[in-house]
Amino acid sequence: MERLRELLLEPDKAIAMPVSGKTDAAVLIPLYDDPQRGLVAVLTERRHDLRKHAGEISFPGGRRDPGEDLVTTALREAEEEIGLDRNGVQLMGALAPTGTMVTRYRVYPFVGVIEPGQTWAPHEWEVAKVLELPLLELRRGRQWRPLLQYKLPVPTVSFLIDGHLVWGATARMMDQLLRRLDPVLAKE
Repeated sequence: MERLRELLLEPDKAIAMPVSGKTDAAVLIPLYDDPQRGLVAVLTERRHDLRKHAGEISFPGGRRDPGEDLVTTALREAEEEIGLDRNGVQLMGALAPTGTMVTRYRVYPFVGVIEPGQTWAPHEWEVAKVLELPLLELRRGRQWRPLLQYKLPVPTVSFLIDGHLVWGATARMMDQLLRRLDPVLAKE
C-alpha cells in the first residue's frame, strides 16, 4: 500500500493545479486490499429519485463548506454519505482535479486506504447503495464509446462492471486512478 503514495500526487500539489469550474467540491476514493480481488474501490450508486445525477455511480463527496479545507470536505462527505469513519482513512495522495461540464464543479479527488470488511451506512436521502468494485475488473471494463443516452455523441471513457455504468467525471477520475496505479495493478 505504501507504493500508492509514490504513484499519486501530493494533496497540496493537486489542489494547486488549475481546473475549470466555479464551485469547489471534493471526493474520497476509498481503497482496500482484498486477498482474492486485489485493490477494491468504494463508490456509491445515487438514489434514482434525486433531482441531479439520479442513479449515477460516484465517489462519496460533495461541495466544500465555507472555511473547510478540501481534504476535510472529502472525509466529511464520505462519513455522511456512507458512514465511513474519517479516523479510519489513511490518506495516500490525490489525483489531478476534474471539472464537471454541466454543474461547473471543480472536483478534487483524494485517495485513502481503509480496512476491508466495513459496515456501510448509506445516507437514506442520497445513496441507494454502496458498491465495492475491484480495480482490475474496472480496468477490464474500460470502454471508449459514445453515450447517446446521456447526450454524449463523441467517444468518452466509461466503465461497465456488473451492470453498473461509471461515466462522466467519475469515469475520468477512475481512468486517471487506474493509469497512475498501473504499475501496482500489473503485478496482481
